[in-house]
Amino acid sequence: MSTATAAASVDLADPDTFVAGVPHEAFAELRRTDPVHWQPMGGQAGFWAVLRHADVVHVARHPEIFSSSVGGVVLEDLQADALARMRNMLLAMDPPRHHIHRAPISPHFRPKVVAGMELRVRQICREIVGGARERCEVEFVHDVASRLPAQVIGELFGLPRQDWSYLQKLAEITTSSQDPDLYGPDNAEGQAGAEMAAYAVEFARARRRTGRVDDLTGEILEADFGGRPMSDLEFGGFFVQLVTAGNDTTKGMLSSGLLTLLRHPDQLAVLRAEPALLASAVEEIIRYDNPLHYFRRTALVDTDLAGVWISAGDKVAMYYTSANRDELVFADPQAFDIRRRPNPHLSFGMGGHFCLGAHLARLEGRVFFGELLDAFGTIELVGDPVRVRSNLNNSLKTLPVRLTD
Repeated sequence: MSTATAAASVDLADPDTFVAGVPHEAFAELRRTDPVHWQPMGGQAGFWAVLRHADVVHVARHPEIFSSSVGGVVLEDLQADALARMRNMLLAMDPPRHHIHRAPISPHFRPKVVAGMELRVRQICREIVGGARERCEVEFVHDVASRLPAQVIGELFGLPRQDWSYLQKLAEITTSSQDPDLYGPDNAEGQAGAEMAAYAVEFARARRRTGRVDDLTGEILEADFGGRPMSDLEFGGFFVQLVTAGNDTTKGMLSSGLLTLLRHPDQLAVLRAEPALLASAVEEIIRYDNPLHYFRRTALVDTDLAGVWISAGDKVAMYYTSANRDELVFADPQAFDIRRRPNPHLSFGMGGHFCLGAHLARLEGRVFFGELLDAFGTIELVGDPVRVRSNLNNSLKTLPVRLTD
């Protein structure tokens, strides 16, 4: 089968398309021949896959044309209750509501504030690395990588320690509902997200009774959102997004990043020899292994995008996985290069929806990989990595490794 034929036949809506790995050759061919690509979906309306960097940026920067809220941010049309919950998340708000809800929270994630967390993040990383040393062989995704964001988010929100692993599991299920190993037959659509939101509502009610304000939960509950405090229900939506993004996408970055380094031993050797490259290495990991393939928008009006006519009501998906390897933007885009500069990847989004936790994710990645590589002179695979079955989540389900001094 020719590359062009393979590209035309790839089904971006099918989670099985990504199980063996991202179809980067098909994406490259589509960027060249059909960069705003119509993708049918079985049982419901198809969508426009936006594949080039400039076009993804255009969609992201024009919320007056492409809405986050109308249909939500996933390809699948959600049931009314699940869509209503999603609309209480920042990622599915349109202006002006998005700005009203984001503005009071943004100061807590600014670079200077996040930089002040480095010492504590480093302490947590050293504790995790110490535990891994005692075990030697680990399933890296859950035994190691998931522990860092679970603890950072837990402490940031002031969550009871005994609830950290429970919430991390709900976060994983929320983003991996297409994988039967992670989302069993007993789970109804959106159940994990609803369960986390219900937890957050009760947590907010309990916190209001105590009046405690020395953490992010207290700051959010005390903040002014357009002339009024946030309701408990709104806090639930906020909580689900921040905890899910903080846990699952960071876990994915750390585990996928390690696998990519192991598959590029020359780059790993350079990083060991030049620790000053840690920050740029994390940026390249985030470009090369972006945690989410896409986010959806819904066209509010008829519009032209790169010469393709899009009708009001159409689904439009911004494919970061493709945009991050756009030949018009990145030199040798399929190569993993920890010295890459500039690196204008779109893994954190663009425009008003630029990831609130981007600086925290970068800090966690830089400190984590620094401590991991300092602690272990040899890191090697001891089994086959397994990817999550998902058309959204670009991450690993298992990564068996051996860690030795």
